[in-house]
Amino acid sequence: MRGGNASKRAAAAAARFVGRAAGAGQRALTEKLGGAERTRVIVLLASVLALSSADASTVGASATQLRAALHISNTDIGLLVSVTSIVAALASIPFGALADRVRRTWALAAAVVLWGVAMIWSAAAPDFGHLLLARLALGAVTAAAGPFVASLVGDYFPGSERGRVYGYILAGELLGAGIGFGVTGDIATLSWRAALLVLALPAFVLAWLIARLPEPERGLGSDDSTVEVPGHTAAQQLARDRGIEPHPELVLNRDPRGIGLFAATRYVLRIRTNVVLIAASACGYFFLAGVQTFGVEFSTHQYGIDQALANLLLLVVGAGAIGGVLFGGALGDYLLQRRILNGRILVSVVAAGAAVVLFVPAIFTRSPLTAVLYLVFAAMAISAQNPPLDAARLDIMVPLLWGRAEGVRTALRTGAQALAPLLFGAVSDYVFGGGRFGLQWTFVLMLLPLAASVNFLYNALHTYPRDVATAAASTERAQGRRA
Repeated sequence: MRGGNASKRAAAAAARFVGRAAGAGQRALTEKLGGAERTRVIVLLASVLALSSADASTVGASATQLRAALHISNTDIGLLVSVTSIVAALASIPFGALADRVRRTWALAAAVVLWGVAMIWSAAAPDFGHLLLARLALGAVTAAAGPFVASLVGDYFPGSERGRVYGYILAGELLGAGIGFGVTGDIATLSWRAALLVLALPAFVLAWLIARLPEPERGLGSDDSTVEVPGHTAAQQLARDRGIEPHPELVLNRDPRGIGLFAATRYVLRIRTNVVLIAASACGYFFLAGVQTFGVEFSTHQYGIDQALANLLLLVVGAGAIGGVLFGGALGDYLLQRRILNGRILVSVVAAGAAVVLFVPAIFTRSPLTAVLYLVFAAMAISAQNPPLDAARLDIMVPLLWGRAEGVRTALRTGAQALAPLLFGAVSDYVFGGGRFGLQWTFVLMLLPLAASVNFLYNALHTYPRDVATAAASTERAQGRRA
């Protein structure tokens, strides 16, 4: 009896310890993110990207089970991921227009509900054709994530810290990918249907929480003590202080709210830095989409490990990527606060170059221990470029065009992601003959677009200052008209 009481006391003490530790962790996170309300916004926006990323990763992690159950090839696996991205690319531009006109929190919540429905449909698909159709529907609704998240970040948070905030939000995206590989990927070894279904359940809770978020004031952004002109970002204020001349032909002479979808698309693609950043981002995400889809399979064959260990390896690499987004976003903000206008672009240039160099030995080594060292640092580098790039895109755009600009960017970037799984699978099967050798040389070949992104970002160092000044001038005119 005494032994039983002692066990109960020990269990109660352990529960109290876990409760105190969880409470302390929550308080530390809230303090780090700047308060309870900011923490709620960041966590929910990060969860939106996490859900989408987890779903895409689950398909890749379930590749072996899907091939066996549905009698399909690597090319078919790539097609499942690609069709989701293709439809998302097409739907991103109209969703961007919606993000500039409707209550964003409610619209995003409605989209997440539809995600959950499409995920349930995917899990219930009786054959490859029905699964492909379900993925098409899923792609149509996940397209809301990019434009709505970018627009909300711009209006919830001041420009001087958006890189750091984006780091936290993109960390959620990477955590989602880790869940797809390590959690639902392991579930897939028992049932690929269960792996897809388990992701649908949190979607409905997430939608309810997002719908309860307050809608931020549009166009002015959050209060920022570092700027003099309302609606300016810290980078725009710095460009204004330095007297950098805008491009006169790109300074908007009308209210951005009245610009139609096609005219807005043409305008955002005339901003040279925007095009360069889109191209660089697309190259990085192209490579990552291939890794996300075929990384587990490559690891099992290249390093001679089983799927569970391969999932664990990619989780360790994912932890490095999370460190990269947190460091990259914070470093870009720090350089901007030190009045280095090109700081965010500079961080991205260095990070992209380091990623290319570090991935090469990771692809060729046969040792899992050697590979994990290179892969962790490569993942840190490739992910470190994204938060400063995301923040920089808001710097070169008028606030009332953020949704449409991000819709265009998401469409082009997602188009590259859509091609990646299909091209990785097809090149592996039909160019290099499949198997370990085929995937290895496919990864080597696909490093070329990643290398091209370094050149794109280097060019942005020259175009970014004037485009920031142009956005500042357009914002001032828009503020004058609204006044």
